Amino acid sequence: MKFTYNWLREYVAVELPPEEIAARLTLLGLEVDAVEPLYPGLDEVVIARVAAVRPHPNADRLTLCEVEDGSTDLRRVVCGAPNVRAGMFAALVVPGTVLPGGLKIRSSKIRGELSEGMLCSEQELGLAPEGTVSGGIMDLDPAEFPGLRPGAPLREALGLADTMIEVDLTPNRPDCTGVIGLAREVAGFSGLPLTKPVAEAPELTAGELPFSVSVEAPDCHRYAARLLRGVRIAPSPRWLRQRLLAVGLRPINNVVDVTNLVMMEYGQPMHAFDFDRLAGGRIRVRRAAPGEKMTTLDGGERQLDPEMLVIADAEKAVAIAGIMGGASSEVSPETVNILLESACFEAKSVRRTAAALKLATDSSYRFERGVDPQAAPLAMERALRLMRELAGGEVVAGGIDYREGVPEPPVLTLRLARINDLLGTSLDLATVEKVLAGIEITGERLDEQTLRIVPPSFRVDLEREIDLIEEVARLIGYDRIPTSMPQVEMTLPPLDAAAGRREKARALMLAAGCFEAINYSFVNPAHGEALGLPDHDSRRRSLALLNPLSEEQCVMRTTLLPGLLENARHNINHQSTDLRLFELGKVFFPEGAELPREEERLAAVFSGRRHPGAPLLWEGETPVDFYDIKGALEELLAGLAFDCLELTSAAETPPYAEPGCHLVLTESKGEQSYGECGKFSTSVLKAFGIKQEVFYLDISMSLLNALAAARPSFSSLPRFPAVKWDLAMLVPEEVAAGDMLAAIREAGGKLLDRVEIFDVYRGKNIGGGRKSVAFAIHYRDAEQTLNDKKVGVVHGRIIDLLEKRFHGQLREA
Repeated sequence: MKFTYNWLREYVAVELPPEEIAARLTLLGLEVDAVEPLYPGLDEVVIARVAAVRPHPNADRLTLCEVEDGSTDLRRVVCGAPNVRAGMFAALVVPGTVLPGGLKIRSSKIRGELSEGMLCSEQELGLAPEGTVSGGIMDLDPAEFPGLRPGAPLREALGLADTMIEVDLTPNRPDCTGVIGLAREVAGFSGLPLTKPVAEAPELTAGELPFSVSVEAPDCHRYAARLLRGVRIAPSPRWLRQRLLAVGLRPINNVVDVTNLVMMEYGQPMHAFDFDRLAGGRIRVRRAAPGEKMTTLDGGERQLDPEMLVIADAEKAVAIAGIMGGASSEVSPETVNILLESACFEAKSVRRTAAALKLATDSSYRFERGVDPQAAPLAMERALRLMRELAGGEVVAGGIDYREGVPEPPVLTLRLARINDLLGTSLDLATVEKVLAGIEITGERLDEQTLRIVPPSFRVDLEREIDLIEEVARLIGYDRIPTSMPQVEMTLPPLDAAAGRREKARALMLAAGCFEAINYSFVNPAHGEALGLPDHDSRRRSLALLNPLSEEQCVMRTTLLPGLLENARHNINHQSTDLRLFELGKVFFPEGAELPREEERLAAVFSGRRHPGAPLLWEGETPVDFYDIKGALEELLAGLAFDCLELTSAAETPPYAEPGCHLVLTESKGEQSYGECGKFSTSVLKAFGIKQEVFYLDISMSLLNALAAARPSFSSLPRFPAVKWDLAMLVPEEVAAGDMLAAIREAGGKLLDRVEIFDVYRGKNIGGGRKSVAFAIHYRDAEQTLNDKKVGVVHGRIIDLLEKRFHGQLREA
C-alpha cells in the first residue's frame, strides 16, 4: 500500500517527519518497506516566464525565447516546442542540471544561436506516465497554481515536494488498504483528530429510477449504485494526476481517476459504467453462465465459469465482480452518463476468481482481504462530489443500496484480567479504553473489569477477544510490554524407546560403513512390477496422491528397496560402484477409512568391493557377498539386543531375491517375519538398469519396537581358560547349518562357551548330495580348569546328537 506524506496530512495534521511516521507504523505492526522522496531530481528545476518569442534565424522549427528566471537578466533559450508563446509559465532547467533521464544540460550553440538552458515537457521531467506522447513544454496555468513567480522551485510551486511511503500489509489488515485507514493509525498514536472527506452519506431510496439492480448471488453483501448525467470526459487536473502517479497508478480521465483516487483513499474499490452502453439500463449481480466469455478492460478475453461472480446488464456480463470491468461498458471520451458502482463482495469469491483467471488488480487486492461493508455509500458520495467538480453533470435523485447481505458484527467481551495475564502488564481499564478509542474502537463498561465491544465495520479482522488484546498490545507499544524469562523446569523429557532404538540403529549402520540415503516418500507406481511382486502382495496396493509432483512420483511407497536400488543405479552410472547405503523411513499402506497405515522400516543395499582402497591388491578387489549383508544384519540385531530373533531359510523365496541367497528374520519357533536379507535377482537388477550384484536387507522397525529387548547384564570375567575342539560332520545337502548350531548349543550344556562355523566344503572325497560342515566349539568351566576327559564326554554327546538327528557322519582328518 503506497501513500504520500502530504496526502496523509490531509486527514490528520501530524507534524512528525516521514521517517518518524514510518518508524511508528512499523512498531504498530504495519511494516514500512520504503520511504522515498518524490521527484528528487527536480530540485534544480525552476519556474520561468517566457517574456518574448521570435523565430530562429537559421531553423524553421526552432524559436528564440527570452525567459525570466528570477535573476536580473533575461535568459536566452532555444526551444523547439510548438506550444511555446510569450507570457506563458514553464519549467526551466539551467546549465549544469542533470534531468531524471540522465541528460546533463549545458550552454551551447544551436544552429548558431546560444541557448542557456532548456524549457522542458512533462515527459522530460518524469512527470507523465510512460508512453505518453509529448504535446510540448509544460504550460503552467496561474489559475491552477496561484502565486507562480519566475525563479521559484518547480517542486514547491507544483506541490511535488512530497515523500512516498510504502507499507507491506498483512492479509488481516484490510482497513489499512486506504490512506484514511493509515491516517487512523497515525491519529491513534499521535492523539490528533481524524478528518474524513465525507462524514456521512445520504440515505438512498429507489423511487423512479432509469436503471434497476438485482442481486442474485449471496457473494454480494452490499451493492450501491447511482447515476450521474451530463458529464464531460477530459484529462484530470494536474494535482489528481500527480497524486495517482505518486502511488504508481496511471491517470486515464477525470471520471476513472476519481474512482481510483477514492479507492486509494477509502480502500473501497469502485467502478464507473458508461450507462448508455448498458443493455436495458439494468444491473444484475449473478453467477457467470456456462461457457460465458467477456473482454476485460486490459483487452484480454476471459473464459468464465459458473462459480465466478459477475456484474451483467440485461444481455451479457459487463464486469468481473471485484476484479475488473469489461470493455463493452468502459468510460470513453464520448461517455455522457455514468452509472457508479460501490459494492462489497465476499472475499473468498474474489480470491478464488482472481486465482482462476490469473488476474490480480488493485481492486482484487482489497476485496480479497475484505472491505468495510459500511464504506460503500460513503465512498460513493465522495466520488460523486469529485466527479461533479471535475467532470460536471448532475446526480439523479435517489439510487440503489442493497444491504441485505451485510453480516451482523460480533459482540465481544474484553476482560482486563485476561489482558494483563497474557501481556504481563498492569494496565487499568481507562488506559485500555483510551488506546482503543484512538483507532475508533469503543465499548460499553459492563463493570470495572470488563468491556462490551462491537468492532467497527472497517475492522473485519476483529472476531475474538484475543484479537482485541492484540490491538491493545500493539497500541500501547510492544517495546513497553515488560519482558521476563520464562520459568522452565529443568527436567529431561521421558525417553521415547522407539526414537532411541531408531538412533541406535542409525549409529550401528554407520558403524558398519554405510551411508544414509533419504528418498521421497512418493514414488513411481511401476516399482511393484519392477520387483516382480504378485498382484495379491500388499506392497502392490499403494496410496495414490491427489496432486502428485509428476507421474513418476504419484503414489506413496510401500517398500524402501526400490528407492535404494535407484540410488545404487545413479551412483554406479556415475562411476561410484562400491556402495553401502541404508535408509530409515516410513512406508504407507491404504488401510482404514481416512489415514493410511504407516510402518517404519530399515533397508540397506551392498554392492561392489568389500574393502575398496585396501593396501593389499587381492583384499581390495574382493567383492561383497551374501555373508556381508547377513553379517551386517546380525551386528544390527546384536547392537539392538534382540537375541530372541534368528535368521532362517524361508519356505518360499520372494520374486525379487536370488534362490539360495535369502534368509528371513523370525522369532525362535515363531512364524512372524520381522525382515529379510538376500541377493537381488538378475531380473530385478535388469529392470532397474543395474549391471552388478546387489545384496539387501529389509527389516520392520515397527515390529521390532513391539518386542522386548534383552536387558543388559554383567558377569565377571572368566578365571579359567577355554578349550577349543574342532568338529567336522558330513551331512545331507538339505540340512541347514543353523539347525546344527542350535543342536550343538542344546547338547553342549553349561560347558559350552560358544560355537562357530568355520568351513563348509563340497567336492572331492565328499559323496554326491552331501557336504562337510566344520565347527569350532569352545568349552569353559567357570569353577575349574577343564581336562580332556570332561570335555570328551560333552563332545561325544554332541557328535551322537548330530549323527542321529541329521544323519551325520564324523569326518576324519
